[in-house]
Amino acid sequence: MKIIYNQFHYICTMMTIAFQKYQGAGNDFIIIDNREDLFPKNAPQLIEKLCDRKFGIGADGLILLEKSTEFDFKMIYFNSDGNESTMCGNGGRCIVAFAHKVGLFDKETAFEAIDGKHFATIEGKDVKLQMIDIQNVQHHQDHYFVNSGSPHHIILTTHINLCNVVSEGRKIRNGAPYFEQGSNVNFVEKVTENHFKIRTYERGVEDETLACGTGATAVAVAMYDAKMTDNTSLIMETLGGKLAVSFQKENNQYTNVFLKGPATFVFNGEIKIR
Repeated sequence: MKIIYNQFHYICTMMTIAFQKYQGAGNDFIIIDNREDLFPKNAPQLIEKLCDRKFGIGADGLILLEKSTEFDFKMIYFNSDGNESTMCGNGGRCIVAFAHKVGLFDKETAFEAIDGKHFATIEGKDVKLQMIDIQNVQHHQDHYFVNSGSPHHIILTTHINLCNVVSEGRKIRNGAPYFEQGSNVNFVEKVTENHFKIRTYERGVEDETLACGTGATAVAVAMYDAKMTDNTSLIMETLGGKLAVSFQKENNQYTNVFLKGPATFVFNGEIKIR
């Protein structure tokens, strides 16, 4: 196998890639064990092709599991457009499940991601992942904004099933003040005091996904901050299933923020890419 790649392109002759496929509430990921540092990370065209649902494996994103000098492992996340991105909550839960499968820890783990250290536990079929502390919830006239490891624009609605998530989300994602950097866009409807429905347009995927972990986290904190609920343990219902978010508020800061839900192995295999 011969590989030549740089920041802009890659050329490879019959490259065989072993992979795992995982999903968390329908948010699906290609996971590659890269502890030997063989995967060409500066090949966005390759990553985009692997994530393509017609010509590749198909996924919302690709995750590399790598060695860490301080923790059990390191997570590197790429959106399906091939670009390395900010934190992915469901991806984080899925890579924890994979790391557990390959024997990197028993019940508890700590790993590093682009936004810092994360702690996680395996609880039956669920993975409970500690997210970063949230410093600020921005209240605007028609929306909220929260950075929960990734940026999230949040809109309240009373008819979430009628929302044109792709059309409206794309306008907001590319508009002011986000522009090229972009933001994920969430539409949320209150069901009960501790139950909210959420639909998310994800930048980098450039489409609605069945779930978004950092989005569920951001929405839960925003709803509490907006006094839409008094509960600090909430159910966030996505198109792909239910996620649980819990947190504490201390001195105008949200701490002990946890995202919990299923992280499921789907299949594994090998793919040959020219």
